[in-house]
Amino acid sequence: MLKNMQEIIEVEMRGRLTAEQHADLLKFLEENAEFVESKERILLDYSTFLSEQGVRQRTKDIRLRITNGQPELITKLGTWGGREQRKEISVKTEPGSFDNLVQTYAALGFEKAMLCVRSTKVFNYEGIELSLVKVPGHSYYFEAEKIVEVASDTEQAHKQIEAVCAELGLSLFDDTAFHDYIEELNKEANETFNYSDYKPGYFSSRFGV
Repeated sequence: MLKNMQEIIEVEMRGRLTAEQHADLLKFLEENAEFVESKERILLDYSTFLSEQGVRQRTKDIRLRITNGQPELITKLGTWGGREQRKEISVKTEPGSFDNLVQTYAALGFEKAMLCVRSTKVFNYEGIELSLVKVPGHSYYFEAEKIVEVASDTEQAHKQIEAVCAELGLSLFDDTAFHDYIEELNKEANETFNYSDYKPGYFSSRFGV
């Protein structure tokens, strides 16, 4: 069932986009960048409800997600904020196994999560992975990411991301603005998942995954 385990350092920065900014940036990237893929993602963020984690003080990100039909266990270690560098551990599992993963996590004590739905278009632009993210029925934001293998390379990666975002006229979240936005999404766009209300096959029947 388990396959393709990876451990990397993810250097990432984000910012909010208006609908007009999203449309303009998408057009620009379609014309000037390398298109990578479209992602339809459903994720369960357990850390929001974990003692000593939450949103603003999080250093351990525990999630289950499924992207274009591919289930995945994700753990990210490090401070979660506007300017971050986190170690990411990813384990992908067989298609059709997402409900089994949810039941397994519940057996381990992870029973409550934020359920999030996202639609994303990913591009490579000047050595940076730029993702334009739609939160259905709510808002848009971008993620600018670079993967490094050693911690000493993270500062240079941040500088490269900042330079590319400045070139594109994109405003980046600081920690406070990022956490404010996440809390807004949790109130207005995401939904609380309680395993006590779960029925086998829920994600398969609701989302077709």
